[in-house]
Amino acid sequence: MEPDRSFLETAVRLAERSVEEGGGPFGALVVRDGQIIGNGTNCVTLDNDPTAHAEVRAIRDACRNLGDYSLAGCTLYVSCAPCPMCLSAAYWARLDAIFFAAPREAAAEAGFDDLFIADELARTPEERQLPSQQVDIPGAERPFALWSAKPDRAEY
Repeated sequence: MEPDRSFLETAVRLAERSVEEGGGPFGALVVRDGQIIGNGTNCVTLDNDPTAHAEVRAIRDACRNLGDYSLAGCTLYVSCAPCPMCLSAAYWARLDAIFFAAPREAAAEAGFDDLFIADELARTPEERQLPSQQVDIPGAERPFALWSAKPDRAEY
């Protein structure tokens, strides 16, 4: 699959506009069959929402526009390499490919260094700096049994 450079250029322009409007320096597009079906910019500080990354917002926009949680058949174009959260969102959305313009090092130089998070994800929950521990409680797995038995569940 070859990237369409014009979509990357558009993502970069979205990122520039985001900075001009008080947002973060990231832009993203979701494209299907040569058409933009979703876009987003980084609005973390504008919305006081740490998940309001450009990629997540573009994925949400595309899913709303398609009326579907699956973006199979779609490509994500991003102004910069996705952080671990956005990469995970791309996998959950079942995107076909990701193309990005700037490397993660450019974001790190501007103060957006996600290497710490990537390193933390490789650790066991007990080894992470953010304390995380599984606690046994009766019935904790019951919701999964209910889900598995539900005949009209939407598989994803």
